[in-house]
Amino acid sequence: MTVQNICKNTIKVSGIIVNFIVLSIIIPVLAYAVYALWDSEQIYSAADKSQYAVYKPSVKTYQRDDNDDEFNKLQKRNPDVIAWLDVFGTHIDYPVAQGKTNLTYLNTNIEGEYSLAGSIFMDSDNVRDFSEFNTILYGHHMDKNAMFGDIGNFLEKEIFDSRRYGSLFYNEKEYGIEFFAFVHTDAYDWKIYFPGINEEERKQEYIDYILSKAMHKRDADVGVNDRLVLLSTCSARSTNGRDILVGKITDKTYEDPFLNMKDLDDVKKPLGEAYSRGISMVIPWWLLMLTLLLAARLMAHIPAALNRATRINRYKKQVISI
Repeated sequence: MTVQNICKNTIKVSGIIVNFIVLSIIIPVLAYAVYALWDSEQIYSAADKSQYAVYKPSVKTYQRDDNDDEFNKLQKRNPDVIAWLDVFGTHIDYPVAQGKTNLTYLNTNIEGEYSLAGSIFMDSDNVRDFSEFNTILYGHHMDKNAMFGDIGNFLEKEIFDSRRYGSLFYNEKEYGIEFFAFVHTDAYDWKIYFPGINEEERKQEYIDYILSKAMHKRDADVGVNDRLVLLSTCSARSTNGRDILVGKITDKTYEDPFLNMKDLDDVKKPLGEAYSRGISMVIPWWLLMLTLLLAARLMAHIPAALNRATRINRYKKQVISI
């Protein structure tokens, strides 16, 4: 074996070593990305409405003297749970809590356990029986339709027009909700984020302001004697953006027109936002491709490198023996 061949082999082996070093850096990054994806899936799974379905109250149960369904049991375990909210034609079908501050249920579930998804919760300055003129409910904007993730989809006029009603259960009674406006604003819009307005003049100003800010609205005969409920969540459309679905609470209850549809997931699939993040959203495509190419290249060179190493060792032994 000539010195030239030895140099060539050394260069090739050095290339393999460099590839190995690069892979040793990229693989941990990929491993972390995969873990982040798995962790995100766990968060979404815990926040999915199906996890709360067992607690959904039954009106018929509450008409009995011995009411003891799962929602009643939940309220006994956690008195902060005050209501149940259902927005027809969406995945919003959750219990509502109220904490001592607006931070209490930001990262706490209704069982009182830590959860990044948090809970749907009422503004801490509101009266918990929904008796005030304007009550504000908050929830995280999450992918995969969790929590208030569907609120932003009301930016689509088709969604807003076809999803007019919902229900609100509290104080052992079911009420209806008629949604009449979708508003995009920011977190510092104190004209909206001011719960518990009492003065009649300010109530009318509040209604007028909402209608002036509304991206979509409908005639719902809203007046100062009505009780409004605002569903507020974050929005990526602007800095500190907030999307708000506004409705009025009614004594009249409404039928859910989406209840008996065979393919409900298609009906409720968000139109305005990406609703599923695959691995490509967590791991950049170029990083994934680079890793696969380097891995393939490394695997292809390993047999040849081992063979060359064996030949070099034999050559060294021959030189030493001479």
